[in-house]
Amino acid sequence: MSQELPLPGEIVEERTVLTVGDLCRIFSVDEHHIEELVEEGVISVIQIDATERRFSGAALRRARIALRLERDLGINLPGVALALELLEELEQLRRALQVEHS
Repeated sequence: MSQELPLPGEIVEERTVLTVGDLCRIFSVDEHHIEELVEEGVISVIQIDATERRFSGAALRRARIALRLERDLGINLPGVALALELLEELEQLRRALQVEHS
């Protein structure tokens, strides 16, 4: 990441670009765990350059939620991926309802 790593609770913009190393440092996990998140579809790679994969700020948010579900609730990665999909769908439905009632 070209700028300093985000502090806990700091808002990360969508255009922020993070490396595997950045995610490893932020979440105190190894590269293998980040790769598992990618393979399971929990986070998406936005670009692959000659040396490293890159992730958006949205991947940081999804990884944070995924790792908490894994750690706090003991959910395996396929379950985490499903839970994230359902949480995002719920959020979209809530936003649609707010627009309708505005």
